Amino acid sequence: MDTVTRTFDILSYAENKYEFDVALAKKKNGKWEKYSHKEYREIADKFSYGLLEKGFKKGDKIAIVTSNRPEFNFIDVGNTQIGGVTVAIYPTISEKEYRHILSHSDSKYLIVETGELYEKLKPVFDDTENLEEIFTIDRVKGAKNWKDIIALGEKNKDKHTELLKKRRDEVSPEDVVTLIYTSGTTGLSKGVMLTHNNIVSNVKMVVWFVEYLKPGDRALSFLPLSHVLERTGNYLWQYIGLKIYYVESLDTIAADMKEIKANTFITVPRIFEKVYDKIVSKGRDLKGLKKALFFWALELGNKFDPDPSKRSLWYDFRLAVANKLVFSKWREALGGELKGVIAGGAALQPRLAKVFWAAKIYVQEGYGLTEASPVISANNVYHPYVRFGWVGYVKEPVEVKIAEDGEILARGPNIMKGYYKDPEKTAEAIDKEGWLHTGDIGELDEMNMLRITDRKKEIFKLSGGKYVAPQQVENVFKESMFIEQIMVIGENEKHTAALIVPDFEFLKNWCKIHHVEVSDINDMINNPAVIERYQKEVDKYNKQLNKVMQVKKFKLIGESWTPENGLLSPTQKPKRKVIAKRYKDLINDIYEKNR
Repeated sequence: MDTVTRTFDILSYAENKYEFDVALAKKKNGKWEKYSHKEYREIADKFSYGLLEKGFKKGDKIAIVTSNRPEFNFIDVGNTQIGGVTVAIYPTISEKEYRHILSHSDSKYLIVETGELYEKLKPVFDDTENLEEIFTIDRVKGAKNWKDIIALGEKNKDKHTELLKKRRDEVSPEDVVTLIYTSGTTGLSKGVMLTHNNIVSNVKMVVWFVEYLKPGDRALSFLPLSHVLERTGNYLWQYIGLKIYYVESLDTIAADMKEIKANTFITVPRIFEKVYDKIVSKGRDLKGLKKALFFWALELGNKFDPDPSKRSLWYDFRLAVANKLVFSKWREALGGELKGVIAGGAALQPRLAKVFWAAKIYVQEGYGLTEASPVISANNVYHPYVRFGWVGYVKEPVEVKIAEDGEILARGPNIMKGYYKDPEKTAEAIDKEGWLHTGDIGELDEMNMLRITDRKKEIFKLSGGKYVAPQQVENVFKESMFIEQIMVIGENEKHTAALIVPDFEFLKNWCKIHHVEVSDINDMINNPAVIERYQKEVDKYNKQLNKVMQVKKFKLIGESWTPENGLLSPTQKPKRKVIAKRYKDLINDIYEKNR
């Protein structure tokens, strides 16, 4: 019988069912540091004993600022199994956001990963009254270490064994287990209160979508554990018996994937696009017949349909040849044993899904929100529960309905308890019937398949009174190999326009092939031949759009948008107002306001 009703029950369940030599592993200094389920349990329990000795009460909060590593799990289980709440914070946010989250969350302890983070957050800690102690995970001179709590627990184990059992039994599935602050694209973040049941119900629901993964398979983890998709995925992998390997750094993803022969990972489309671009870039370097074969296979992959009845025998025969000659090398480059990839957080380009499916690697696009723990819908790996360009099937116990204005509403055991200390915003988000108002516009068909068409708040009106759904336009243009990022603009203006960040690697290659001489990125984006080529690309994709949504003018941007430069949120969503402010002069040029 499945007795998992709280997140920390997942460890007990995995201990009894799997007992692998590797439950969690982290690459450090070129070597994998591995922990079995037994070691995981021992460390988590010692951490609990240490907290109990320090007088930790039910509902007390520990804030964690770290990259992905096993210690996150030890702290999380050790804290939550005595009724504590884990506040997971991105390591890349601004000092202003840190001050807001650490104060607003009423966190008692702050645990940071490195000496660098300690130096950065010590002044914030000193100024935040509710914070009592700060610890580091790495050894940092002059700082308390999280292992001090473990040592205290080891010393007082016998004293607190019964108390740990009692405190564990007192934790209800309806208790809050975590606060996750939604970064948002404007204003200060809100603290989403998720209960044990919110997350556990979501984990159990998602199992159906990943039945192709088996106990003992290997998951690579690199999206931050402060990101709700990776967090719930982290619980899911443990629940179904996967061995979790945390990458050494974002720069080592490809090497680590190959080394462990990863079977799955969770990603945002932007990272996956870069993997694809690298493969295509290598294809361009090929010569003669090899190059011709590569692009023949690519073209074939772009026509893939997951519905077998829509593929001819002749197509499947050619695809088998393409797999043997070309796609097998793709799989080898990704470790040789990759079964499927879960993509969320933003729209995935259908051409990416098609070509990887053709190459026998499932790419499963899903949809959700932090407020929904997070999965509302997802694509499975077989027809009819997969459709490219759609965000998948809505499976019980989650319900979805479309409001009169087109907004997607969701209801189920996965929907948050509310926003911490903010009943007004909670009431705005969840109506009296329990429906979460997602802020996304979409459609639901008779098969219970869901498609997102735009963000409700991002739809704008042109000066002529016509409405434009920017995401819809952006998703069409993202199909272009020339375009890495795009933001559609035009609110209260005469026509739709766009700011375009080129795929710089692709564009450099294009310049080289076409003998367009450029000295640097700035020179490249201002070159008349380059601008003319982008105009052709814009004209091509405009044909797929109605007249109102067509991009009439554009400007090329000479920098990528990232969370580090403040133009993307930590979950890789464009901060539209910030981007508009940064490129105000370019936008004025587009609409001839400087003249």
